[in-house]
Amino acid sequence: MIRLVLAVGNAKKVPMKRSVFTAIACGLLSTFAAAAPDWPTRPVRIIVPFAAGATPDVVARLVVDDLQDKLQQPFIVENRPGAGGNTGTDAVAKAVPDGATLGISIGGPLAVNTLLFSNLPYDPRKDLTLITTLATQPSALAVNVSLGVNTTRELIDLIRRNAGKYAFGSIGTGSLSHLAMEAIALKSGTQLVHVPYASSPQAMTALIRNDVQMVCLPAMAVVPQLGSGTVKILAVSTAERSALLPDIATLKEAGIDVEADAWNGLIGPAGLPDAMVTRIGSQVAGALNSRAIREKLTAQLMEPIPDTPAKFRTRIDADIARWAPVIEAAKIKMD
Repeated sequence: MIRLVLAVGNAKKVPMKRSVFTAIACGLLSTFAAAAPDWPTRPVRIIVPFAAGATPDVVARLVVDDLQDKLQQPFIVENRPGAGGNTGTDAVAKAVPDGATLGISIGGPLAVNTLLFSNLPYDPRKDLTLITTLATQPSALAVNVSLGVNTTRELIDLIRRNAGKYAFGSIGTGSLSHLAMEAIALKSGTQLVHVPYASSPQAMTALIRNDVQMVCLPAMAVVPQLGSGTVKILAVSTAERSALLPDIATLKEAGIDVEADAWNGLIGPAGLPDAMVTRIGSQVAGALNSRAIREKLTAQLMEPIPDTPAKFRTRIDADIARWAPVIEAAKIKMD
């Protein structure tokens, strides 16, 4: 830290010394402002609050590989799973705001968990800097073929006639896969039994075995299993048909007003300089829009969605507004 000390010995000379002080201070501030966009100046740690192989981890490693080659600085992905993403997101919130520690998080730790947990270890609005959204993936409503339904409307009619008989799998209480199905039940006036699992593969295995009869999971977890002949996709949860799955109808087309796309975004600790935020966002957007990364994301049924911090905030606020009534109606609480 640089300290400026001004010794004043003569009151008549104060204006001149004050002018000198102002000139020096302005010069230093200009130097700092100019230096801020030089990120990165040393190795950068990217904290992912989920295990290796999870969607945020996949996105992190794609972006890191590009940035490392382009900027000639080491980038390290650090997986810090736990507490529904809260553990790793909290680590980002408590980091020094110098650009050396960033994080990738999702709608849970940034939005939904404020509704589920009464005592989060961090305040997403006050303790984090939003940099840019990264990628999104549609959720897919899938059923076991033994149900004998081919459309969302047929599924709704079936479970309305058999309230509480059928079960759905999720990747954990309070997860997007849980909330999406609760929202479908709420909007259609039906009742379902929730069975949480530890991961998407486990939930899909349960669906294939007919331990549960339906799921609403990230599309990448569902699509590879269609060849088994035991499951089928009825709808996607995006506002409009997904360019990645254009032949599959949306829930809204069936009259069920539910959106549940699985997005992720880049964050930093509160206090990151604005110039640095702009620099990081620009570099990451360039990586996401490169042909190589777009193709790799498409292979994972993901689309890049780089955006401004303001639009990132709008997305988070929309999620909070969307899921608050669902969480209240289903009486979901994590602590």
